[in-house]
Amino acid sequence: MVRDAATVVLIRDPGGNDPCVLIGQRGAQAAFMPNKFVFPGGAVDPTDAEVPVIDAEAEPDYGRLGQDNDTVSPTALLAAAIRELWEETGQILGVPGVWAGPVPTDWRGFAETGHLPSSEGLSFIFRAVTPLGRPRRFDARFFLADASRLASDPDDFSRACEELAHLHWVSLADLRRYDLPFITQVVLAEIAHRLPSLAPPETVPYFKNDAEALHFHRLGGKGPFEG
Repeated sequence: MVRDAATVVLIRDPGGNDPCVLIGQRGAQAAFMPNKFVFPGGAVDPTDAEVPVIDAEAEPDYGRLGQDNDTVSPTALLAAAIRELWEETGQILGVPGVWAGPVPTDWRGFAETGHLPSSEGLSFIFRAVTPLGRPRRFDARFFLADASRLASDPDDFSRACEELAHLHWVSLADLRRYDLPFITQVVLAEIAHRLPSLAPPETVPYFKNDAEALHFHRLGGKGPFEG
């Protein structure tokens, strides 16, 4: 079973001489990518589809998130990205506000900060499906955001859960020293190539592993191509 998932790449000082990204380390006993350094992220929860995300329908991201996708709504993917960032790092992508209705259990901690989730400033930049043969498989969407968009102190991880250890900001130039998953390296190379721009790319790279082969597509273009 392939689960839909969302990941957030936070970047600090994207236009400066030494841009940094936020990473953490997965536990040694984790079933998926143990000991690897990764971006905060995880699987979409059923209640994410019920969460009102401000700016969720902004284009081009909303349309591209819906391409080749019949399992989860674009809004649920954006909500999952914001929730996972909150749970794993304690960082807030949101705006001050009061929730209009009942707050899903997984979102109560976020709501108690006095914020509504907002995808303003998030850019959909990459999509990849975990290869066959792995103990767990995900269809992961990667989102990029400037750390200046945070409604929280980017150096305060006191409200983070224990899923990721060693949360810290790392210079792009120093990341080669870390044990990173292959797809994380690919995403970082894509980001480094585009800096200082954090705007949505013209087309979104999509590594699609299925029962037959690895296919490479571009979402948002005139048509997909395989390679």
